[in-house]
Amino acid sequence: MALRLAQKQAIVAEVNKAAASALSAVLSDYRGLTVEEMTALRAKARAAGVYLRVVRNSLAKRALAGTDYECLDEALVGPSMLAFSQEDPGSAARLLKEYAKEYDALEVKALSIGGQLLAAAEIDRIAMLPTLDGARAIIMSVMLAPITKLARTFNEVPGKLVRTLAAVRDSKEA
Repeated sequence: MALRLAQKQAIVAEVNKAAASALSAVLSDYRGLTVEEMTALRAKARAAGVYLRVVRNSLAKRALAGTDYECLDEALVGPSMLAFSQEDPGSAARLLKEYAKEYDALEVKALSIGGQLLAAAEIDRIAMLPTLDGARAIIMSVMLAPITKLARTFNEVPGKLVRTLAAVRDSKEA
C-alpha cells in the first residue's frame, strides 16, 4: 500500500523528532525476522527506552537531514530499521547486540554517536557504555576512594597501638 504525502511527512517528522533528542543511533537490517520476533524486539525496545522504527531509506534520509545522525545516509541501503537511544547512549546498541546473538537474521549495519559514523563491529564498544546509574556509581566510587583510604589510615594508628600493648603484655606474661 502506497503512503500518501501527509503520511510520509508525519513519518519524517516523527523520526526527525526522535533523532533530535537521541543520544546514539543504530542502523540494522531486519530481513528474515518473523512478525513475532519483531514484536518481541519492539516490546524490549520500549522497556529499554529505545525508539525503534522501520523506515524507507528515502524517508530516513529526509528525517536524518540536519541531525547528528546525517552521517548514516551512506549506510542506508536495503531494508533498514533505526534504533535511537533516548535514555542512555548504549541502550540501543545493547538491545540490538543481545537480539542479534539470539537471531542471526538481524544484522547491524552502522552506528552513530555524537555525529560520528562507526562501523558495525564497534557495537561492542558502544554496548559497554554504562547506564546513567552505572556512571553515577563509578563516579561516586572514585570520589569515595580517597576518603575511605584516609579513614582506614586514621583507624590504623590506634589499632597498631593496641597490638603493640598486647604484644608487650604477652611478653611480660611469658
